[in-house]
Amino acid sequence: MPIFEYLCRPCNRIFSFLSLRATPDRAPVCPRCGGTELTRVPSAFAVTGSRKTDGERDSRKSADAGASESDLEDKALRMAGELSEADAEDPRAMARMMRRLAEESGERITPAMDEMFRRMEAGEDPEALEEELGPRLEEEMGGEDDEGRGTPSRDDGLYNL
Repeated sequence: MPIFEYLCRPCNRIFSFLSLRATPDRAPVCPRCGGTELTRVPSAFAVTGSRKTDGERDSRKSADAGASESDLEDKALRMAGELSEADAEDPRAMARMMRRLAEESGERITPAMDEMFRRMEAGEDPEALEEELGPRLEEEMGGEDDEGRGTPSRDDGLYNL
């Protein structure tokens, strides 16, 4: 079952919602203020641990059949394994991998992210792009808002969607 994250701007807080469907048929309500104008935000994503062997991966898939988060982790590990050491330093290869991961996860690619990916694919320096586009990326992904409240906090709860 997928977990979707939504930002409530009045609370400046990100909430996690468990959905029984891959594509929810209704929007969530803020558990804190009851607001209905929540915005879906890209989920935080981290990969930890060692790389799994095919046997371990297959047994895990059987145990988690249909678990999209597990599938996404496997895809991310597979993509990372496909990168050579040279690719890890190549902005073009990194941009392709980040774009592919965003598409696989179903996360929306914001205009600033798309611009960053396009420019990295053209060979531009990722650090220079981050410096230039960082403020736009933060704004589009729920960073500092017009009221100067800064990056939203994350609620520890998991709510039904």
